[in-house]
This record gives sequence, C-alpha cells and structure tokens, in this order.
Amino acid sequence: MEHPLTDKIKSPDDLKSMSMEELTRLASEIRDEIITTVSQNGGHLAPNLGIVELTIALHRVFHAPEDKIVWDVGHQSYPHKILTGRADAFSSIRKYDGLCGFTKRGESPYDCFGGGHAGVSISAAMGFSAAAEIQKKHEHAVAVLGDGALICGISLEAMNNLRSSCENMIIVLNDNKMSIARSIGAIPNYLNSLITGKNYNRFKAFAKMMVQKIPGGENLVGNIQQLESSAKSLFVPGIFFEEMGIRYIGPINGHQLPELIETLERVKEFHRPVLVHVITEKGHGCEYAIQSPEEFHGIGSFNPLTGKTISSGPARETFSQAFGKKLFEMTEKHPDIVAVTAAMASGCGISHEYIQKFRNRFFDVGIAEEHAAVFASGLAAGGMRPVVAIYATFLQRAMDCIFHDICLQNLPVIFCADRAGIVEDGPTHHGIYDVAFFRAMPNLILLEPRNERELEMMMEEAYRLKCPVVIRYAKGSSGMDESEKPPEPVVPGKAEILTEGSDLIFWACGREVYQALHTAHLLQEKWNISAGVVNARSLKPFDCQLLRAQAEKCPIVTLEDHVKTGGLASAAAETLVHTHHRGLLSFGWEPDRIIPHGAVNLLRRDAGLLPEQIAESILREFFPEHI
Repeated sequence: MEHPLTDKIKSPDDLKSMSMEELTRLASEIRDEIITTVSQNGGHLAPNLGIVELTIALHRVFHAPEDKIVWDVGHQSYPHKILTGRADAFSSIRKYDGLCGFTKRGESPYDCFGGGHAGVSISAAMGFSAAAEIQKKHEHAVAVLGDGALICGISLEAMNNLRSSCENMIIVLNDNKMSIARSIGAIPNYLNSLITGKNYNRFKAFAKMMVQKIPGGENLVGNIQQLESSAKSLFVPGIFFEEMGIRYIGPINGHQLPELIETLERVKEFHRPVLVHVITEKGHGCEYAIQSPEEFHGIGSFNPLTGKTISSGPARETFSQAFGKKLFEMTEKHPDIVAVTAAMASGCGISHEYIQKFRNRFFDVGIAEEHAAVFASGLAAGGMRPVVAIYATFLQRAMDCIFHDICLQNLPVIFCADRAGIVEDGPTHHGIYDVAFFRAMPNLILLEPRNERELEMMMEEAYRLKCPVVIRYAKGSSGMDESEKPPEPVVPGKAEILTEGSDLIFWACGREVYQALHTAHLLQEKWNISAGVVNARSLKPFDCQLLRAQAEKCPIVTLEDHVKTGGLASAAAETLVHTHHRGLLSFGWEPDRIIPHGAVNLLRRDAGLLPEQIAESILREFFPEHI
C-alpha cells in the first residue's frame, strides 16, 4: 500500500507546514504502516495505534530533538520513529540489526532517552528540564506516559518532587485505561472519574461570573489566584495533581488533532509544571485490536485483515501455561495460597478463570513490583502462602524488597519468574541478570526447571519448604519430548544426572539442558567423545559434592541462559576453585556486552551458543587432536 504523505516525512519539521486535512490522512497512513509491519514482525500493536494523533501533535508543536520528548516504556514509539526520519527503515523494526521496538538513544537523536520499563519518563524529563535550566537553554521537556505507568512508584516519587525541581515541565498522560491489561487501583479509577466529571476550565469561568455578582466580588476576582485555590479544593477534578503543584488540563480527546494541537500550543507557554490528560483508545482504527487490546498489546505475526495469529507449528504447552495450570490446582488444594502479580496476569499464565474463581485470593497490584514484593511479605507474615508471578526482567526492580522484607525475615514467599533468559525484545527485557542477585540472598532457594513437568514439581516443593523460593523459567516451551521419563523428585541442593559420560560432563540449567543434550549427541556422533549431562536445577543451594566428584574425573562444561558472572558458571568456579579438577569451560552471555534485540537463534549464533559452535569450542579447549 502506498503512503504518499508518510514518504514525504523526513523529520518532524515537515509536519509544521501540513494542513489539518493532511495531518488526518497522515495519521491513517501511519496506522496502515504499523498494522502491516507488526503483522509480519510482531510487536506492540494496540498501544501504537492508540497514540498516533498524539504523536503527530507533539511533533507538530514541539521542536525535537532540542525539545526533549521522553516516552515512558518506549513500546508506544512506533509513530514517533516513523515521524523522525526512520520511515524507510520501519519495516525492520524488532528484526535483528533493525530498528529497536523501544526508544534507543544510539538509534536516533530524537530518542533522547531509552526505555523498556515503566515509570521512568517523569523523572528523566525532570532531569532534562533541570539540566536545561542550569545551562540556560530554552527547551521544553515532555514526559509521555500511560495511566498504568502513572501508578508506578517512580512516577509518584517524581511528581512529589516536581514542584521544587522544575519550572518548565509538561506531563502528557495517555489515558487508555490499560497498561498491558486493564489498569488496576485507585489512581486509574480516579482518572476514570475525571473523564466523566465537569471540566475544570469551564467551571473556573462559571465561578468567576458568579463571584462578580456578589457585592465586592470585583475585589475577589482581582485576587484570582486565591479564588482558584479555594475553588479547586472543592470542585476541581484534577485536584490530586493541582495540590502537588502541577497544573491540570483536561481531559481532552486524544484522537482529535485540532484540539490536541491547540492544547499543547497553549500549555507550552505556561512555564510551570503541567499535566495534560489525554483520553485515547488502545487499538484505535483497528477493530480487532480495539476488541482485544490485551491480546494485541504485544503479539507475534498475524493476518492484518482478520487479526488471526499465524502459527509457527504445532502448539506446545509453554512454561507460563504450565505455571497457570499448576497454580490453579494448588490454589484449589491449599486454602492459604494467594496469587500476586504486577500488571502481567495473562502474560504469566494466570487465566481469567482463575481470577474469577479465586477473586478474593488474587491480587494484581499494577506496575508496582516493589509493592508486590512487600505486600507478599505481609501476606506471608499474616499466615498466607503468596505466589508472586512477575517477568524476570521486572523482578529486578524489587530486589531490595526481596532481600529486606522477605529473605531477612525468612518469609515463605514463592516467586515464579517468567521470561528468564534471552527474549526477542532486547536489552531492557532480557532476563539474564537475576541469578547473580538471588545467589547472594540469605535464606533463599533458587530453582530452575528444564521443562514444564519439572516446573510443576518445583512449585509443589516450594510450597512444602516454607521459606523464600524463586523458580525461574524461560519464555515459551521447553520443547521437551513427551515420551521422556519424568524428572526425579526435586530436592534443593541436589542436581539430576540425565546421562553418564566418561570424557566430559555438561552441567546445564533450565531449557539449556536440551542444548547440552543436543551438543553431547553431536560430540558422540562426530568425534566419538562421551559427554554426560547433568541438570543443575538447584542453583542455590548448589550440588557442590556431585560437581567436585565429577570434576576430578573429566572436564566440566557449564551452559546457561544467563550472564556468566554470578550464575551457574560462577557457582561452578566457586565450587572448584580450591579443588583439583580436569578443567572448566563455561558458556553463557558475556556480562559486559549489551545483548541487542532480534530473533533468539541469531543472538545465540552471534554469541557462539548454538550446539555446533559449543561443540567446536569444546574441541579447541579439551580435544585439539580432533580439530
């Protein structure tokens, strides 16, 4: 499909000479381009369709990159990328060596701040604003965030500090009532009430007229700021923001370009902190995305005409699905189990049926991982057994709370960390740093299942243990063969020997166990090297006794979907550092290299982590005679 207006856009300056009719047609073209590209590459569809007009208005009114537009999370920056000189490359988004699916400072000067996690935009924009004031630059700083991100603790901390730190700062609240799923909590409910409440600016004009009719009213009108303050405390819908020193404007229609542009033109002259409340529709302009905004928040390839997803092969049960099924079973069986998540119930496998059946034992706290952890600690101290489901990359945000509020008190909280390991979305979402944190935590047990059946067994064992437990597992399916024998009973501190070997022993954890089995098969078939495989499964406590015994007889090779610093490689090295052994070689992600986005198999190839590459490295290290 041709997009004549989009093809003309080489920078945001091109928007400033376009008519309102052209801008409206441009919005339609951008939506077509996003739907076409995301249907092929996968990505965040619904959030980007909902923010097209707002993005056009922002770039029409402000002068990026001098003015700093900070996109919270960054997954809704597709229209921004198209309007900032990247339209020709947009078809490469999320592909290996293509455009990033989030904002990325190294990709464009218009991406003034990188994103991937929620709640950072206000703080970052405040930093830009304060820096401009110190350097006497006449620049605007604009934070664009959703109603889901507004409840994040970082956002609230920033707003608390805003009045005393910045004079020239604009917050654009993109309110579509959703983060990934429907937004949860008092603040989103409050924002919803603003949508149906009376407009403050209309009320202010009415109040002024009424006061003028009172004897001496002219004197009161002359002191309008005092009147405003009194009126706001009684009637203003945006009093929450006004009392924090932030001027509230809105709510306004986020799909009406004239209203958006006029409002932004006015507020950029305020020279004080201001929040513009914009109401948008997630998935706007695409019926199937509107009907299923959660499904189309982030999606793989699909038919752009129907919205039906394109299957890449026979459906396999995923780790997330296995977790959700087991959680349902355990919650039915144990009345003290409660589930906690941070705005990612469906992504973690917690079904709608679970939420409905166990309504009083399910808690979605919104994008607030720290609160989720401390809340779970209180549940545990109060006699419940909380199971906390959060993606591994987001769980990093709660590390201090896990240490201070759970581990120090040895409270029985079970964390199920989904998306552990490398994922397609890139460095902000790779779950490859958490083991290094968790191995340092007192009282905590850290487990990693090789397949979905072992995950279910680990959940049962975690419930039995009555101490802090983290179970981490990969995105998608393990790819296990249904005919393989069931895992041995899970015992913390005990590894599982899968195959014996006389020349070499692999120690692997999680889904990498299957990579180890594949590599062992290659070594046997091509070079007659006998390689055994051990499922490390318990990373803390670690099976030091078995590793030392095996290391005395033959070389050890570790394999993990984690950085080598702090993970399985470190556990093995620490175990063997004062022990005689025949050699240790470790495979994992390099700790000082930022792993980009792209197809996981291509990322593994670049890191030398495909079975053929691992086999070749082993030959060079331990069996040079076979080269």
